[in-house]
Amino acid sequence: MISEPELVGGAPFETAEVLTEDREPRPPRGRGPSWAWALGGALVASALWGAGLYAYGLGQRDEGVDLGGYKPVEELCEKAELKGLAMVLGERAMSGPGPFLDEPALSESSCHVNFGEGEREQSASVTYTLHKETDPGVEFAAHAKYRELILPVAGVGEQAFFGDRGEDGGSLWVLDGQAVVQIEVHRNYYADENGEPLDGAPDLSGIDVPLTQDVLALLAELKK
Repeated sequence: MISEPELVGGAPFETAEVLTEDREPRPPRGRGPSWAWALGGALVASALWGAGLYAYGLGQRDEGVDLGGYKPVEELCEKAELKGLAMVLGERAMSGPGPFLDEPALSESSCHVNFGEGEREQSASVTYTLHKETDPGVEFAAHAKYRELILPVAGVGEQAFFGDRGEDGGSLWVLDGQAVVQIEVHRNYYADENGEPLDGAPDLSGIDVPLTQDVLALLAELKK
């Protein structure tokens, strides 16, 4: 019979000592890999940065465009006295307001005025547009050229152009900040019962001088 060496003559295994030996404690586990902390920090920083930009954007929008003291005006006929034109065309006879537009992007009002009486009666119109969001100066000169207002006028607003129609009148268009004002004089022709033109209508050559006086007065009035 063959005996098992470990039971008969072999050296015994020291299993008891191995099983009872105290094991060295393992180091404490970390809370997670370092890349997770870095990613979390980056996400928090990104969120804070985005929130800061959003708040900054809200603040910028709240400030809005600087209107330079101009404000919407519904009763433009009350603001436009047109004393310069009255000196040339005769006493102001009547006036009537046009439609009034007041929206977040812009406001616009107008006024129609008659001067003199009979065959000397002449007409003028005033338009006031206030741009509340966009800059009208970018396209102002281009629009003036399109309207055949090609004569620059110095000392009136930021930019001003006059369209000369000789004895038939003229138009002055002015940009001042966000405000655009136009005053235009139209010559009225009258005829008798036979259709013949009546004499007596004033010559409107040189109307740019009283127009300039009146638009300066109106710009100041619109800021009150």
